[in-house]
Amino acid sequence: MRAMVLDRPGVPLRLADLPRGDPGPGQVLVRVAACGVCRTDLHLCDGDLPLARVPLVPGHEIVGRVEATGPGVEGFAAGTRIGVPWLGWTCGRCNYCASGRENLCDEARFTGYQIDGGYAEYAVADARYCFALPAAYDDAEAAPLLCAGLIGYRSLVAAGEGRRLGIYGFGAAAHIVCQVAVRQGREVCAFTRPGDAAAQAFARALGAAWAGESGALPPAPLDAAIVFAPVGALVPAALRATAKGGTVVCAGIHMSDIPAFPYHLLWGERRVVSVANLTRRDGEAFLALAPEVPVRTAVETFPLARANEALERLRAGRITGAAVLRPD
Repeated sequence: MRAMVLDRPGVPLRLADLPRGDPGPGQVLVRVAACGVCRTDLHLCDGDLPLARVPLVPGHEIVGRVEATGPGVEGFAAGTRIGVPWLGWTCGRCNYCASGRENLCDEARFTGYQIDGGYAEYAVADARYCFALPAAYDDAEAAPLLCAGLIGYRSLVAAGEGRRLGIYGFGAAAHIVCQVAVRQGREVCAFTRPGDAAAQAFARALGAAWAGESGALPPAPLDAAIVFAPVGALVPAALRATAKGGTVVCAGIHMSDIPAFPYHLLWGERRVVSVANLTRRDGEAFLALAPEVPVRTAVETFPLARANEALERLRAGRITGAAVLRPD
């Protein structure tokens, strides 16, 4: 099968011909129809996250059809369309798993990180961590739901129920969360890179009440903020824009260092929290909610062999919505 392979951080992905692989007990072999390009993939390629092994096939927003099943698989027959997310396996025994917090399992394995992912024509996945997908979305439209959507949804829940929500970094996750928040009756303020008028217009088109640069203050204090951009300096900026009792959610798996800031920005029972990974319960809840909103994903598709171009466009902030690879 064709696959885009990461040999080491800092070098472009390599197009390779790899063995297809066979599903073991409890696993499914998926013929990939689409795979989203996530900022986490960029962090892996750039060396921001430690790599457990190389070579590695990235990609953890996989949409495809079951080609074959291993022994013991229930619920997914050959031909079924499924989604394969970031969380690929947990131990099921630790305190985190036993208390509904499998996203924090110390032994967890992640698709496109410890497990070869979807920048390929085929992928093998643990069936227990795969999802049935809403029929309302075609393959490319469904791909961003599997990380941008799921992590965005978990971040929105962590932000609480405040009416005025700030979103810092208006990319794949933000464009999904904005739609959910607007449907919930919230007032969304979108913060973008300086001078990014296109992203600000995109946010307004999705229902944001206000859009401006990341260093600006919104028209009124925020009840909560979600920081999707991997820029630590945005945390004190978000605190400055947030009212007393508000919450600032750090939603990325990687962020540059948060600079020192005066205590008065935190005082007043403001909170800074992080969101790590996702649970299967998050996936089930969000994938049921998305077509009810309805969430519409904006995607730009690329052939598999142009994965490096998609990553570079993402790095430069030149993707509106989400980038998606297609192997055909």
